[in-house]
Amino acid sequence: MGQTVFIPRELDANEPRVAASPDTVKRLAGLGFDVIVESGAGTRSRISDEEFAKAGAVIGKAGDVGKADVVLKVRRPGEPELKNYKSGAAVIAIMDPYGNDAAVAALAKAGVTAFSMEFMPRITRAQSMDVLSSQANLAGYQAVIDGASEYDRALPMMMTAAGTVPAAKIFIMGVGVAGLQAIATARRLGAVVTATDVRPAAKEQVASLGAKFLAVEDEEFKAAETAGGYAKEMSKEYQAKQAALTAEHIAKQDIVITTALIPGRPAPKLVSAAMVASMKPGSVIVDLAVERGGNVEGAVPGKVVTTENGVKIVGHLNVPGRVAASASLLYAKNLLAFLETLVEKTTKTLAIKRDDELVKATMLTDGGKVVHPAFAKADQQPHVEPAAIPATTMVADASAAPQKPAPRKPAAAKSSSPKSSSPKSSSLKSSSPKSKGTA
Repeated sequence: MGQTVFIPRELDANEPRVAASPDTVKRLAGLGFDVIVESGAGTRSRISDEEFAKAGAVIGKAGDVGKADVVLKVRRPGEPELKNYKSGAAVIAIMDPYGNDAAVAALAKAGVTAFSMEFMPRITRAQSMDVLSSQANLAGYQAVIDGASEYDRALPMMMTAAGTVPAAKIFIMGVGVAGLQAIATARRLGAVVTATDVRPAAKEQVASLGAKFLAVEDEEFKAAETAGGYAKEMSKEYQAKQAALTAEHIAKQDIVITTALIPGRPAPKLVSAAMVASMKPGSVIVDLAVERGGNVEGAVPGKVVTTENGVKIVGHLNVPGRVAASASLLYAKNLLAFLETLVEKTTKTLAIKRDDELVKATMLTDGGKVVHPAFAKADQQPHVEPAAIPATTMVADASAAPQKPAPRKPAAAKSSSPKSSSPKSSSLKSSSPKSKGTA
């Protein structure tokens, strides 16, 4: 009998995704694994037990996890689940360790070798394993769909015998994976799209998708990107100028989508309450960072809030899970691609090479200890999460901003920076960083 891979049903009521597909089950069997899928694991992703069984899986129960050498999950297992895990089992999932020191310590205590898929390095070899890119891509798409649904008007311009329906104006804040897909989706639906980011390379990316780029393009802006492609912290003077331009622009928009996240910190506040108050009744804001505190003042996790001036702020949780059937297929392939690197091809057995760059980047716990350098003291010295960067720092307050944007210097020649095939994210980092070649 070969080694066993177990695919459990996710216990979180807000998590409809599953960590396998019929295709990946077949390929796992080809790697030499016996595959057990918990009954009902794929139901909310439109994958029946019968489909998994036809692909070669055994349909089992939750207790079968005790037999597993490898457990593939979407979300980090909790302590009640870990009680049944075999010591030494490899557990691969989106671990979300920041600010969850007790949960990380519980993984170590359970004796499992845990891998955090969101730490996958952005290198060519790991493109197919980049879960943040695959899921953020779908989140960007769904954000536009959710925004359009709440907007309750047509997005494209329509010229009819009864009159003309004007095109909706959509503003994307943050041009990372989610932001780029949101731009592309909004453009396909016929909206007039603008986008902003403090990285000069983003201007070309935005233009390539048919949208207009919005930024104060002064000398500081030209030097606002690090060698690694990330945004530099901007001066307060630049922030004030950009705030004035952004505040004036937001007031004219029909839909605003925000995507900014910073690993290990609450999401930066990009849209102040004053900016929300300046928008027209019926306008919509979709906050993709709501699970980490939100980019928008007034956003509430899991709810659609209507402000006093009639603006809807959409704060859906687990946005990729809102398109679970697609998200699960992509996520399952990400996991399979990574697991393949952990298998010895000749013996068809799990053989974790702890000096491999992918293993070193993603391994969170091993041998009863927290081994990732960023969390090595999680069981001794709990992490204290810093406060969110306030809206007044990130974008200033609309009420304090000048009525007119600061004068802009003549447009400079096209940036000499090569077009990045791996654009990092928004004002600081997008809703999800991405690997090279992700749209």
